[in-house]
Amino acid sequence: MVPIGAALGSIVCGKLTDYLGRRHVLQLTNLLLIFGWSVISLSQGPRLLDLGRWMLGFTSSISGFAVPVYVAEFTPKDLRGGFVILHVLMLTVGISATYLIGLVISWRTLALIGIIPSLVQIVGLFFIPESPRWLLMMNKNKEFEAALQCFRGGFVDVSQEADDIRDSARALHQMEKVSIIQLFQRKFAYAHTVGIGLAILSSFVGLNGIIFYASSIFESAGFSAKVGTTILAFCQLPSMALAIISMDKFGSRPLMMISATGLFLGCSLTGLAFLFQEHQLLGGFSPFIALIGILTYVALYPIGVGGGSAVIISEYSLFGSMVPIGGALGSVVCGKLTDYLGRKHVLQLTSVVYIFGWSAISVSQGARLLDLGRLMLGVTSGITGYAIPVYIAEFTPKDLRGGFVILHVLMITVGVSTAFLIGQVTSWCTLSLIGIIPGLVQIVGLFFIPESPRWLTDDDEQKQGVRSIVVVS
Repeated sequence: MVPIGAALGSIVCGKLTDYLGRRHVLQLTNLLLIFGWSVISLSQGPRLLDLGRWMLGFTSSISGFAVPVYVAEFTPKDLRGGFVILHVLMLTVGISATYLIGLVISWRTLALIGIIPSLVQIVGLFFIPESPRWLLMMNKNKEFEAALQCFRGGFVDVSQEADDIRDSARALHQMEKVSIIQLFQRKFAYAHTVGIGLAILSSFVGLNGIIFYASSIFESAGFSAKVGTTILAFCQLPSMALAIISMDKFGSRPLMMISATGLFLGCSLTGLAFLFQEHQLLGGFSPFIALIGILTYVALYPIGVGGGSAVIISEYSLFGSMVPIGGALGSVVCGKLTDYLGRKHVLQLTSVVYIFGWSAISVSQGARLLDLGRLMLGVTSGITGYAIPVYIAEFTPKDLRGGFVILHVLMITVGVSTAFLIGQVTSWCTLSLIGIIPGLVQIVGLFFIPESPRWLTDDDEQKQGVRSIVVVS
């Protein structure tokens, strides 16, 4: 229900945010969040639970669009990157806090606690002015200057910045609209290369392998898994804080280079630790080398590759940011959704959403449907990026698990390469229709594949779990 609500919310978020304003939309979504959490807390059956979860998905999708836009429009351009990463950090902290609190209290109490941030935000928004850019867009010049002055401070001269914003808005209004086909011209090749290259870099640097298998790596290296993972957890927040401070001070490009170098160094140290261990070199120091390597990797990932690439890519256009935005939304719900519905049913559901996403792109006649389609692809990619590795890890024997995970990554690479090759000889509309085929194949194929044995066991369906193991074996 959360992804369904999010999909519907993504349809109206743009128009609603432009019509009501950023601040009023956030106040409205907070009221709906309070209602949604209250419904979940008081529910006595699945109907109210589904309604509450649908409302949370709907409002989260709208606020997931409105908050970054609001933040980008009231922050100075030299601080914008840091504020964007700070927003992502707060999401991470909130999700982590929810999981920790959920360990010691019931889900009903947790739902009631979920009301508190919305109450705080509703009250706080009464003391914060509307977005200056939105006020200018609505031709409210006096309110525009007053809001900008409020955000910058009463004694700051904002006349130059106000003129710059007016010039930017005027230039944007006069700019001729560009069709999707025109984006594939040679003059845009450099921007596409940078954007796609950064996306590939951030996806294939091996973060999931480090994070998901950190405890196994520590154990294999001869280091305490509990101590190592605890140090790793405390290492992440300072590195994110460092990313916030340094992003706007040094710029994205230098940080990307430092981050990539750090990832190389971290992986090299970890590999050397196992090499030393295998040849019995350095004695008891090799486990500490592995720890230093992993900590170096995790500390330097968000500084550039993790956060910087997202900032750089998002600066090209909102169109280019719809897939990452959808991916972020999908990553928020993927864990709970996969545990609630099961691995197989989640993959079937995401395949259906994939089909709708590619269909929306194929038949689109304007930016709205294109953005919606890309957002849906991003949401489903965020969910399947979690569900597929979990599904694979749970049905494969442990001695083959690593190979199957690498095979999954290989298939993604082959798929992306194939899409680029086909795109050279077909139109983007036809390419979108071709993108529907894997979704259809997967929906049908999943009917002949059993559910994850581990999920069935966790769900107290022991007999089905045993049968599933037999079928997979």
